[in-house]
Amino acid sequence: MTESTRRRLTLAARILLPVYLVVLGYIVFSPSDEATETPGLIAWLFDAVDRLRAEVPAAYVALEFVANIALFVPFGVLVRLVSARLPWWGVAVLGFATTVTIELVQSTLPTRFSTLSDVIANTAGTLLGLALVHLARRRVAQSSAMSRLPSETVPSGS
Repeated sequence: MTESTRRRLTLAARILLPVYLVVLGYIVFSPSDEATETPGLIAWLFDAVDRLRAEVPAAYVALEFVANIALFVPFGVLVRLVSARLPWWGVAVLGFATTVTIELVQSTLPTRFSTLSDVIANTAGTLLGLALVHLARRRVAQSSAMSRLPSETVPSGS
């Protein structure tokens, strides 16, 4: 990866991280019944999830856990890209601290519920985001190294 590409990627992450955090704040702190007032496809999805919760509680629990993981994957990706000097475990601790803070605030809100499984899932999402950045960087480094290898010449038919 060239230095120019790395700088553009860092800039994009610096722009997207605050946007993500605002959306995250809206998702985790808005009253849970507000979601049902959303029109269109999102309302249909919420209705489907409510039906699933009523009909197959175990499937709902699994879906909620996976959704909480997915919710924090961008956190791991964006924080890693923004703060390359921070070690991977520092990003993981920051993800853990963020989700603990969210759960503590949610425990004071009458329309929200705080659970340990959310802390586990959100931290796992942060770790997954970190892993994705690591894998992407490794892949870019490998393809960059491959492009620098001298190409083999095939002798002409003699």
